[in-house]
Amino acid sequence: MAIAVTARPLVDLALPEKGAARLGAQIFLAVLGTLLLTLSAKTKVVFGPVDMSLQTLVVLLIAAGFGFRLGVATLLLYLAEGAMGFPVFQSTPEKGIGIAYMLGATGGYLAGFVVMAAIVGWAADRGFDRNPIKLFGVMLAADAIMLAMGFAWLATLIGADKAWTFGVVPFVVPDLIKVALAAALVPAVWSLLPKRG
Repeated sequence: MAIAVTARPLVDLALPEKGAARLGAQIFLAVLGTLLLTLSAKTKVVFGPVDMSLQTLVVLLIAAGFGFRLGVATLLLYLAEGAMGFPVFQSTPEKGIGIAYMLGATGGYLAGFVVMAAIVGWAADRGFDRNPIKLFGVMLAADAIMLAMGFAWLATLIGADKAWTFGVVPFVVPDLIKVALAAALVPAVWSLLPKRG
């Protein structure tokens, strides 16, 4: 019970306590987060209709580090940037931009990123980010939900068999590695910080 009351995400340690300074810092971090998401989206390996990138890892780290509210806000800002036509997604502008791109093959995964950030951020707000085993379990569940959302949307576009073959199978092992890495990194950072009473 004490963990649920006293736990805060990592980013809270660096933010001003309240007021305009806190809001300004949160806006800065959200924009910085969207830049990291864009950079991670552009580092890709081609696998059929949906490319593999480092984006899942960055979403997990942002969610665990920022917590629920700022993590979800960062992902929503990222999607808003994409909807406005900024080339922030994988394969933009080559395969289109804006809403048209978001309704394409990666649409389910993009929506899934927001859900993934919500789940992991919620857990981080409750202290799960201090324990690699608990964090791994939460991140694995969140990643599975994101993949399921991506699969469901892709299946409506290219059929379930192809969606499974190209939209899920190639990502299982890489995503396990990314989840394990993120689940190890965040608690490791906590362990380096001085204990707070």
